[in-house]
Amino acid sequence: MNVDAAVAAMAAIAGLCTGVFAMLAFRWSERDQAKPTRTSLHTEAVLPPGVDTVLSVLRSSAVVLDEADTVVKASSAAYALGLVRGGRLAVEPMLQMARDTRRDGEIRQVELDLPRRGTGRGDALAVSARVAPLGSRLVLLLVEDLTEARRIEAVRRDFVANVSHELKTPTGALSLLSEAVMDASDDPEAVTRFAGRMQNEATRLTNLVQELIDLSRVQNDDPLEDSESVPVDELVAEAVDRCRQQAGTKQITIAAGGTADLQVWGNRGQLAAALGNLVENAVNYSPARTRVGIAGRRVSSPGGDLIEIAVTDQGIGISEKDRDRIFERFYRVDPARSRATGGTGLGLAIVKHVAASHGGEVTVWSAEGQGSTFTLRLPEAGAVRDRERPSDLTAEGLDDEDRPYETFNDPLPAHPAPEVLP
Repeated sequence: MNVDAAVAAMAAIAGLCTGVFAMLAFRWSERDQAKPTRTSLHTEAVLPPGVDTVLSVLRSSAVVLDEADTVVKASSAAYALGLVRGGRLAVEPMLQMARDTRRDGEIRQVELDLPRRGTGRGDALAVSARVAPLGSRLVLLLVEDLTEARRIEAVRRDFVANVSHELKTPTGALSLLSEAVMDASDDPEAVTRFAGRMQNEATRLTNLVQELIDLSRVQNDDPLEDSESVPVDELVAEAVDRCRQQAGTKQITIAAGGTADLQVWGNRGQLAAALGNLVENAVNYSPARTRVGIAGRRVSSPGGDLIEIAVTDQGIGISEKDRDRIFERFYRVDPARSRATGGTGLGLAIVKHVAASHGGEVTVWSAEGQGSTFTLRLPEAGAVRDRERPSDLTAEGLDDEDRPYETFNDPLPAHPAPEVLP
């Protein structure tokens, strides 16, 4: 009987212990479930209500860090800039800012230059980083890409500096020449000489101001507002008339062909200025007793037929290192020659802006000592002419792939056709 009582007592004790252990295990399980885990810290649930929505509409790259410096939330732009890699903030200065802000709660901001991710270029990525506390445990990092803004500011700064320099040169020359005229008032020959130079500088200053006005106009105006169908042969005739005196002085022959029945759509004044600049450059940079050719043709394009107007000269040519920069404002391949001819360095910049605003482009082929071919491509206007007529015009003795010129009495040296320009 005592044995049975002992067994019963032991069974009761065992059952009690089992119940206690089961209850403790249940409580521990509930505590573990309520306790935030490392995984749960990286989910969107830890963000304060509404923050995720706000971050998704921000233009800046956004990164949210927890107390362990682990990324809780990061926008796609942050990954694209290379700020976040492997779930961690990859930029050490920004990481240190986040730690300092987490420690004292102060908002911090800094501008940094970061290497571009995945490129072999040496240029840097300019960013502005701002760190602020987000709740009690999180830190918010906002990063704005300033690279394009800095580039535009640099272009604007260079433009202002170049304009100041270009304006100062002729105005300074006029001031000195006026003093020379006053000092030589009793010498008619000297007065005549100085007056001639003053007239040249005044003309140069006038041309510079006019081209600055033209450049500003083509950048700000919408050419489609005053667009019309413009015959190419009329544009060519106006460009030739503009350069007739300079060409005659240097005994340069201007030959035009292939422009009949071709029409482009756009602002007549802007198109005439663009083509006139190309022809004027060809004349100014060509040796005496040479030839400048102007040729037009129609070419097929996936977006619709284009009209190509090619201007070819037998001038000094353009080196490879200068070819990518000739369309920059105030850039000159030969500054000494440009100043001698009155060039301002804005002509090709105007051509580039006119072509772009009309939905076209301008390209160049050139070889030093052989000359250059500038090709202006513009959308065609009006109905397409009869496709039965040959579309490729050739010069006498040249293959179809050589050049789009019609037969001239004395053809120019063969330059590559516009369609094979780099």
